[in-house]
Amino acid sequence: MPPLLTWETKKQPAPIQGFLKTESVIFPQGTGYPPSGAADDFPNRLIWGDNLAVISALMPQYEGKIPLIYADPPFFSNRHYPARIGRGEDSRRPREWQLAEGYTDHWQDIDTYLDMLYPRLVLMHRLLSPTGTLYLHLDWHANAYARLILDEIFGAEQFLNEIVWVYHGPSPIRSAFNRKHDTILVYTKSPEYTFNVDAVRQPYDPTTIKTFSSSAKAGFGKIPDLARGKVPEDWWYFPVVARLHNERTGYPTQKPAALMERIILASSNPGDIVADFFCGSGTTSAMAAQLGRHFIANDITWRAIHTTKNRLLSGSCPPFIQQVFDSEKNLEIGEQPNFPVNPDWAGMITRKAESIEIDSLLLPSLDSLEAGVYTPDHIYHSITQAVRPFRRKTIPPRLSIPSHLVKHPIVVRMTMINGKQEQILIE
Repeated sequence: MPPLLTWETKKQPAPIQGFLKTESVIFPQGTGYPPSGAADDFPNRLIWGDNLAVISALMPQYEGKIPLIYADPPFFSNRHYPARIGRGEDSRRPREWQLAEGYTDHWQDIDTYLDMLYPRLVLMHRLLSPTGTLYLHLDWHANAYARLILDEIFGAEQFLNEIVWVYHGPSPIRSAFNRKHDTILVYTKSPEYTFNVDAVRQPYDPTTIKTFSSSAKAGFGKIPDLARGKVPEDWWYFPVVARLHNERTGYPTQKPAALMERIILASSNPGDIVADFFCGSGTTSAMAAQLGRHFIANDITWRAIHTTKNRLLSGSCPPFIQQVFDSEKNLEIGEQPNFPVNPDWAGMITRKAESIEIDSLLLPSLDSLEAGVYTPDHIYHSITQAVRPFRRKTIPPRLSIPSHLVKHPIVVRMTMINGKQEQILIE
């Protein structure tokens, strides 16, 4: 028996009563519209709510069926992470950035933090398929505790890798070596698991190729297949997103796409479900969609859900449903106050034959815009969208209306830079 990590308040997760209510179906730029099935039949999900409750609600449908889960929870850093919402700002002058609420990683003590982490890992283990894999992304603050917890939940024999993600960047530390790596603990559900070795091979270093070309004895008699490439080591160098201008969303602690690409290629197959219950900026779901996987993305903060949605809309993504966890079955999601009707915008949003026109005075206030219709069951179908790019100050001033909706009333949804959400019916 491996040693167990215990603390006074440690306990197994208790059942949480509730369900996932579908609020909208999003068809990026009309892709796949009109739908051929019910809203809940769509395999891709973006879910707003506490992941402990969300996972509980997913359990009847997905227990033992998810091949890959990536978890990037708070790190026990005891810091506050604001989100950048400004555009065209100088990255070297953080005092001038326009900021909004991101997320808080504050805990009373390590016991409180583990009370959050432990039951969620227990439930994630239950969701994994028999050949599934969990990647848990942490750093020096709590990875040692997590290793013992995962040994308990999965069994120490199911430990696969401790991956070190290394990166560069400035640091204020002057009394120790700069801390420039995160740790990703990898555990499998069983001895039989998915690992697509050829999908993640990388080229040999040019010096290695030169060495083998000059001497047949360079590899002690073993000559590798230099053209095929090598399997990556368990330390990975990828630049942080702050250095990748084309990937930035403004969401704090965003992970690079290349990191998630390697994980998804290695431990899942096309058509598999990839789940991320601390989805943050949406890197996992965006890359899963790009690589032909399905995704379940979930977070407790509105800013994370909004950022992920905008990112999915900005890329090549199939239709997905947006859901919220709720315990009240009589709640009509389509009538929730998070998208109240505001007639004041009527004069600034006008409709022409096949487009929605936005007044130039309104554009600087908008972070995203959607046009669509409501179904009789109060589910919003978002059919065309515009998203404000991170490196541009305003969204486009026009939305095209699909030809089959030209004669129908259109509901326009707006999300402002400050997070306020409104909608208006345009006949």
